[in-house]
Amino acid sequence: MVRMVGRVAFAVAVALFVVVAADVGGVASAQDRRQNEPGQFDFYVLSLSWSPSFCEASGERGTPPQQQCGARPYSFVVHGLWPQYEKGFPEFCQQPAPRLDRNIVSSMLDLMPAPRLIFNEWDKHGTCSGLAPRAYFETVRKVRAQVKIPDAYLDPKQLLTVTPDEVEEAFVEVNPGLTRDAIAVTCDSRRLGEVRICVGKDLHFRPCPEIDARACRRDKVVMPPVRGGSAALRR
Repeated sequence: MVRMVGRVAFAVAVALFVVVAADVGGVASAQDRRQNEPGQFDFYVLSLSWSPSFCEASGERGTPPQQQCGARPYSFVVHGLWPQYEKGFPEFCQQPAPRLDRNIVSSMLDLMPAPRLIFNEWDKHGTCSGLAPRAYFETVRKVRAQVKIPDAYLDPKQLLTVTPDEVEEAFVEVNPGLTRDAIAVTCDSRRLGEVRICVGKDLHFRPCPEIDARACRRDKVVMPPVRGGSAALRR
């Protein structure tokens, strides 16, 4: 009797495993059909990198890239415009990626001050937009143009100590329609890294809970100053 009960329990367990595995497989398949399919995403994230933080961190690791970290001063630069799912994101949606025209690369250097950055962003994220290269980078420029940088962060000559909340609130105050659940600040162990702003496919600001959940949780961070001259990116 004990042996029979054991066999029945084992059979039930196997049956449950098969059902669960089938369900999980069905979910995975549903996700896989959409995964990395160009044009199939829910919204964009505009990532604005605080260039002085990037250059300082790059210098600590070795030689920073000269295009971005040379004599010309930069404040916020465009890291990228990233297609996103509500949970997760696509990447490298066309391999090999369609080649970029050098004229397109040159036209974006005022916003993304390194050719290697532009090529990498196209390969990893731009190919997931479903847009041709020129249309994608025109969209990058259009989204960047509608985001105003708060005056305090245009050209600081001294190191700033800020809270992530202060930075978010400053952006919200000068960008009508932008809400706190549509923006997130990232950081490393002590420096502000990026400001990430979510927009829909219609390019209007929209909430993005998963992006907001990955925001910097430090009480305070520093923003290294812009080096000499006037900030290259103003609006």
